[in-house]
Amino acid sequence: MRNLRFAFILSVIAMFGCTEPKTATSIQSGIIYCSESSPSSFNPQLDTSSTTVDASAHQLYDRLLEIDPATGKPIPGLASSWRVSRDGLTYSFQLRPNITFHTTDYFVPTRTLNVDDVIFSFKRWTDPNHPYHSVNGGRYPYFDSLNLRENIIQIAEVNHLRFTIRLKQPDASFITHLATDFSVILSAEYADTLLQLGEPERIDHFPVGTGPYKLAYYRKNQYIRYTPHPLYWNERAHDGPLIFDITPQSSLRLAKLMTGECDSIAYPSQAEITYVEGRDDIALEQATGLNVGFWAFNTSKAPFDNALVREALASAIDKTTIIDAVYFDSATRSRSLIPPTSWAFSVDTPETEYNPVRARELLAQAGYRNGFSMTLWALPVVRSYNPDALRMAELIRGYLAEVGIAVEIVTSEWDSFRAGLDRGEHDSVLIGWSADNGDPDNFYRPLLSCDGIQSGTNRAMFCNAQYDTIIQQALLTTNIEQRKALYFQANLLIAEQIPLIPIAHANRYKVFRNHLRGVVINPYGGMRFGEMYKAASEGAQ
Repeated sequence: MRNLRFAFILSVIAMFGCTEPKTATSIQSGIIYCSESSPSSFNPQLDTSSTTVDASAHQLYDRLLEIDPATGKPIPGLASSWRVSRDGLTYSFQLRPNITFHTTDYFVPTRTLNVDDVIFSFKRWTDPNHPYHSVNGGRYPYFDSLNLRENIIQIAEVNHLRFTIRLKQPDASFITHLATDFSVILSAEYADTLLQLGEPERIDHFPVGTGPYKLAYYRKNQYIRYTPHPLYWNERAHDGPLIFDITPQSSLRLAKLMTGECDSIAYPSQAEITYVEGRDDIALEQATGLNVGFWAFNTSKAPFDNALVREALASAIDKTTIIDAVYFDSATRSRSLIPPTSWAFSVDTPETEYNPVRARELLAQAGYRNGFSMTLWALPVVRSYNPDALRMAELIRGYLAEVGIAVEIVTSEWDSFRAGLDRGEHDSVLIGWSADNGDPDNFYRPLLSCDGIQSGTNRAMFCNAQYDTIIQQALLTTNIEQRKALYFQANLLIAEQIPLIPIAHANRYKVFRNHLRGVVINPYGGMRFGEMYKAASEGAQ
């Protein structure tokens, strides 16, 4: 049966016209990852979805800096060193020499990485007049949510490997943002070539980066095939291909793992985790997640623009029971946006307690004694911060029915779901956020700032001048205690206004066949396959 399954994979690849050797050995020498969905593009600048990030950020690209998974601090990446001026406004960077871009069927570079590539990659999202700014939508949700373009005054070349970035005002989180999944460096030479050909939109779908893998083939909703970048500048443990087997159904991903068709799978459910525990052929790793799953209210529309209504909804649900039913023993109850592992966490942050009597009183005060009808959008894909949004939605619907509120649960295909959220069609939504770095600003600004509305990261559509002032003040100092005090003020405001209800901080899991080596759960950002490889003894199952 196993050989028949491998034969099927080979026949699919042959059907799509692959020119690489079509042998069982070539498939088995590669790493096969069963992913949950198709990426929207191969450029994480354009999308905060983990699906897009996993398929692109660390496979195809590099950043100036990286985040050390052990310490959470920035470490050298494409930039070998950097320094910050005393006033906190000027950042100077030194690039590594002789870093090569991918050579592909559609582009052959003539030079190595230099400052032109950095300037292009930054100017694309900072300069509205840049020829590539509006290509493929012109939205850069992560950067837009932080309003970084307004704070960057200048990016200046010193020489072909040195440059400076000048800010308008100090930003204590700036360096960490340069190390996130979204701060990838693209090829300016490739961009110029596409512009001359009149095909600039290809840059995000036929990618060229400096990462450990390069794109070989892609069939939407079926598979992505990567081949190693032979001149990769950093260490890469694996010299075979990497294949994303796009398998939306969680149970089918597990079946493929069990039969050896996949070496690792995306977002296993708690039931699946329990099922594979103790198996000799399957390995399971877990770590505390830097994420938050939450229920956000669309505060731009009635009745959710009324804080009394939002408090009533918060009082109507039993968060503890919901966490037990959805996460089992794999999550920590949320008191605020940030998890207990964050240096800015405060145990004194107030929470709304389960109190349906109080919920009915608040609804009456708000003018909704007889309740109302609302929609609850449930995330249609499994995410580490919410493994079963539909189950959670059903529980919430039951609680709200007890206080006179009728709930319609809305779910759909992932791309349509996100498009509807962008248009603000939802009354409320069960969604979440995974940290891209260890700075608390990575939660507070994208999720609830006014800028986060336009970028699409603020699903509560919450815009509060006092809140924005607080989180901006927290960026003007590097003093940890001062920043912590300001974030506590932000927590108090969130607890008072309740634009969203933080529910849980979920553990992160990786489930993989035990011949896979180099598997590390990085608490920051997307999947990294460059350090993984198969043990020689398992090379031919």
